[in-house]
Amino acid sequence: MEENEVNDQASFAVFSGDMDKVMGAFIMAIGAATFDMDVTMFFAFWGLKPIQKGNLTGKTFFERLLGLMNRGGIENIGPSRLNFGGLGRWLFKKMMKNNDAYSMSELLKQAQELGINLIACQMSMDVMGITIDDLIDGVEIGGVGDYIDSASDSKFSLFI
Repeated sequence: MEENEVNDQASFAVFSGDMDKVMGAFIMAIGAATFDMDVTMFFAFWGLKPIQKGNLTGKTFFERLLGLMNRGGIENIGPSRLNFGGLGRWLFKKMMKNNDAYSMSELLKQAQELGINLIACQMSMDVMGITIDDLIDGVEIGGVGDYIDSASDSKFSLFI
């Protein structure tokens, strides 16, 4: 490939663990994949929540406390606004179902079926006390260099 030539690639840095932002990231990534683009989603810090199994994470006191307050799992994440202690998440899911929208779990499954490359940030995992065993199957572990490598060859890159 010549210098400055881009592939049919798209890259997403998912830094938010909010339901609406994660949903948007998956919808756009799936859209890019349906246009035969190679898609990479790099999950860091709060963005690790949708690719976690939902179990309690951490070994130290502070890691366990963070894991308790910030439980991961695609169906456990709430909207960025109007969550109301989980009521907002429940209402949002109900409205999605009533309008035949894909659930968060269905979006994740579709992304995996389309071969979207899901990468968890190793540094973020270390800081937050999250291990590979806390992540769903099919997620790779990588660093910011993996994201930069993908993003530098992409037609577009989004930070969500």
